[in-house]
Amino acid sequence: MAKLRWGMIGGGEGSQIGPAHRLGALADGMFELVAGALDHRPDVGREYAQRLGVAADRAYGNWQEMLAGEKGRDDRIDLVTIATPNSTHFEIAKAFLEAGFNVLCEKPMTMTVEEGEEIVRVAEASGKICAVNYCYSAYPMVRQARAMVRAGDIGKVRLVVTNFSHGHHGDATDADNPRVRWRYDPAMAGVSGQFADCGIHALHMASFICDDEVKSLSADMASTISSRELEDDAMVNFRMEGGTVGRLWTSSVAIGRQHGFDIQVFGETGGVRWASEQPNQLIYTPVGGRTQIIEKGEGGLHDEVQRLSRVAIAHPEGFPLAVANIYCDLADAIRGETRDGLPGASDGVRSIAAVHAAVASGKEDGAWKDARPPMFR
Repeated sequence: MAKLRWGMIGGGEGSQIGPAHRLGALADGMFELVAGALDHRPDVGREYAQRLGVAADRAYGNWQEMLAGEKGRDDRIDLVTIATPNSTHFEIAKAFLEAGFNVLCEKPMTMTVEEGEEIVRVAEASGKICAVNYCYSAYPMVRQARAMVRAGDIGKVRLVVTNFSHGHHGDATDADNPRVRWRYDPAMAGVSGQFADCGIHALHMASFICDDEVKSLSADMASTISSRELEDDAMVNFRMEGGTVGRLWTSSVAIGRQHGFDIQVFGETGGVRWASEQPNQLIYTPVGGRTQIIEKGEGGLHDEVQRLSRVAIAHPEGFPLAVANIYCDLADAIRGETRDGLPGASDGVRSIAAVHAAVASGKEDGAWKDARPPMFR
């Protein structure tokens, strides 16, 4: 089967997320990097793209140049990945969707709810895919947790508790580090810092595993480092459409925590727990029974787990291969085989609606707010 042609915007040399996308997209031989506008400095981006094997005429200086160049080609790209700062996502995604390209956008998909709803409408009108990189939902054992919840293995879900908290932005003397500073700058990040950066991964994961959507929330947002305009810590309580109670903590000043993304789902007849720092294991406890460790690679797992696992039991598959699973689902979707777990534009707009609801709630001492975008109320 011929490889799909892939292009990337942003994610240049020194980028945190760029290598994960390149490793992920190329891991299974489904995509080939053929075009790129990789840096906000045109010459630097062109040079780096060519070092990665992109032909000189498809190593572009900016995304507008890339859009114009790819539109006119018979061998145009099948997918473009947008890995640029938050404030640019909407304009780029909308332009490429309207021109008939499939899109994978980094999160958050947009800065405003109105922009998010527009992307949903544009994607539907174009008939093209707009996926959002909630890659943690593509870990095999997360797919196992979702399958178990759907199968009723823990009964009706009562409570979900999740957090995504680290301490890597806890040093106030590091405030001018460009890889840190933009995350707390409203001009670059939008209305929210840590919740929009990491918290929405945890919120999406809760919806994904519970197979339910967040309806309302109450938030306490804090900037514990006074120089920051946006929050670096947030506690969010939420309720889901099906009645599930949710608790979420997200922080970037929790010194001593390295990655700190985990989730526990408690049902009437059991519970499951998954943690990103031990991603090959799912902890399952049936009511009145012993706690069990379910290992990636063992027999009897859900088909989705088997499909998205590459190496034998006891061999770890990490973050880049979770990203690779998003690209696997995208490749199938582009070829016409729908994948149920692929996060789409509707997930993106739900996330940004929750972000704005949390910010509004935080300003009103935790008042409960409708977390749904208007189009889904």
